[in-house]
Amino acid sequence: MQRNEALRVAYIDTVEVLRDQKTHKEYYSKLVKADLSGKDQEIYNIKLPGNPLLGEGKPENQNHAIIFTRGEAVQTIDMNQDNYFEEALKIRNLLEEFVVKDHGLRLPTILGVREHVFTGSVSSLAWFMSNQEGSFVTLGQRVLARPLKVRMHYGHPDVFDRVFHITRGGISKASQIINISEDIYAGFNSTLRQGNITHHEYVQVGKGRDVGLNQIAMFEGKVAAGNGEQVLSRDVYRLGQLFDFFRMLSFYVTSVGFYVCTMMTVLTVYAFLYGKAYLALSGIGAQLESRAQITSNAALQSALETQFLFQIGIFTAIPMIMGFILEQGPLKAVVNFVTMQLQLASIFFTFSLGTRTHYFGRTLLHGGAKYRATGRGFVVEHIKFAEIYRLFARSHFVKGLEIVILLLIYMVYGYEDSTVGYILMSFSSWFLAISWLYAPFIFNPSGFEWQKTVEDFGDWTNWLLYKGGVGVKGEESWETWWDEEQSHMQTLRGKFLETLLSLRFLFFQYGVVYRLHAADSSTSLRVYGVSWVVLIAIVLLFKIFTFSQKTSVNFQMFLRLFQGTVFVLLLAALALLIVLTALSFGDIFASLLALIPTGWAILSIAITWKPVVKRLWLWKSIRTIARFYDAAMGMVVFFPIAILSWFPFVSTFQNRLLFNQAFSRGLEISQILSGKPADA
Repeated sequence: MQRNEALRVAYIDTVEVLRDQKTHKEYYSKLVKADLSGKDQEIYNIKLPGNPLLGEGKPENQNHAIIFTRGEAVQTIDMNQDNYFEEALKIRNLLEEFVVKDHGLRLPTILGVREHVFTGSVSSLAWFMSNQEGSFVTLGQRVLARPLKVRMHYGHPDVFDRVFHITRGGISKASQIINISEDIYAGFNSTLRQGNITHHEYVQVGKGRDVGLNQIAMFEGKVAAGNGEQVLSRDVYRLGQLFDFFRMLSFYVTSVGFYVCTMMTVLTVYAFLYGKAYLALSGIGAQLESRAQITSNAALQSALETQFLFQIGIFTAIPMIMGFILEQGPLKAVVNFVTMQLQLASIFFTFSLGTRTHYFGRTLLHGGAKYRATGRGFVVEHIKFAEIYRLFARSHFVKGLEIVILLLIYMVYGYEDSTVGYILMSFSSWFLAISWLYAPFIFNPSGFEWQKTVEDFGDWTNWLLYKGGVGVKGEESWETWWDEEQSHMQTLRGKFLETLLSLRFLFFQYGVVYRLHAADSSTSLRVYGVSWVVLIAIVLLFKIFTFSQKTSVNFQMFLRLFQGTVFVLLLAALALLIVLTALSFGDIFASLLALIPTGWAILSIAITWKPVVKRLWLWKSIRTIARFYDAAMGMVVFFPIAILSWFPFVSTFQNRLLFNQAFSRGLEISQILSGKPADA
């Protein structure tokens, strides 16, 4: 404020006053500037009836500050944006657009302005995001505004007709949860009240986008959850009712429809893989295949040999490619596209597909979207394994491992005659699973450096084993994080749907146990019943080996002796079963492959119905099993990273991959990663 005399800051001040021998809080909306001595000088001081920050923080602050604005137009600019002197000279021309009768039947009420993303050269991730964002804020919004007439307000730096909006509900809706994406509701509000939203390319404002994968994932998760809430909002319902058919379709495909289609794409992959696994485990696929070969039924054979060749994630980059062609020409577009593929852009976009699907789907099931502070910092530092695991365990790792198990089952029990056929069928599914499991580590600076890998493993095990308690955060303890991950399950409808979805994991056990050698081709329900007995026995053994009661030394010695005896007897029993029955080593591994998803299904259902499980005194056991599952899942994800970290060239290649543009400009990557200035 001292440097810029015209700058004013609006904030909410809380004052404690003594009234009736009791302390009361009073809230004031204040506008301040810097005086000649550099101190804050109040311009306006308005007493409020109570705490105005009842909803989401950002829109509430906008609503309380708009009363201090003057004039007929107000421009909203975010903290992560920058302006330029030459662009400021065009503001007068931009404001004239409010009175130009060249934008349809009505005068404009929101003037859309393009953005220039200036963080693209930081890393390959930042380049992907800047290109994706650049295509949306230029080509995308241009088309949305004209001819589709469905452009809304997607953030800042749009210019509002202040008089129009301040008399029609303001520029922000601030209700908690439902208005998590508060900016787009300004566009909804303006359109519903017969406003006109335009887009102008001759003015731009600088913008800094997220540059780290964790930041990007949190931002996309927030936007996806916000779209899930929009589906449930009355604003979208009213727009759908009032738009004509073609404008309604345009609005759908450019807002919530994009996320619906994204979710349907992923669900299609699941349906495809579960269908293939069913055909393989039931034997129907092999029978139909042989019948098709005998009868030379080419149509049936081609239907059975469905190929899933195309990589689904890259389709989200098509608007960006079109933007390249339009803005830079076909040759430059091809060069940029090839460069992005060499920098593993497909893995990034496939990973983003999973992020959007998870948060959008979870919001539809349970609601309760939350604002996720991404920080928007200049983050090019190594992210610890524990932090990555906390952020992506439920959204990507669980789903990625589920797809891997489906692919393994189809590989073992499938009816493909050749390896080539299996590869053609499963290539993109393997790509999807690997992207979801390892993209956070591929794009994590120094993600394959041995010393950091060792430190990450120690940090992760400490987090996993540290017990929670009052005041312990999820970043410090697995137990606290695990409890926080269940907080979204509130509604009865959501719990029933979650239970229904969890039942799909029982399919693995039911299908695999009948294909074991020990089953001897039996189709009796007794085989399935025996598998449940085995599962119960495994749970009991797990409880025996994890039991650790802190009592006397004699009891501890007896417990260790008992556990050792049980272990020896277990090995002896397995050896006898292998020798005396048709049970094989392959059956043991196949049984584990079948029973692990069943355990996860039971765990998911128990978490969903937490109050019931607590009444049955089983919650502590469920928590112990859940910790074991997270430990096992973390080890499965961590093991390949540890192997690759053995080889120094992997880390060198990764740094070159992530910071290619920085290398070409002669920057010291080590200084970037350490956070030191260039002249340090």
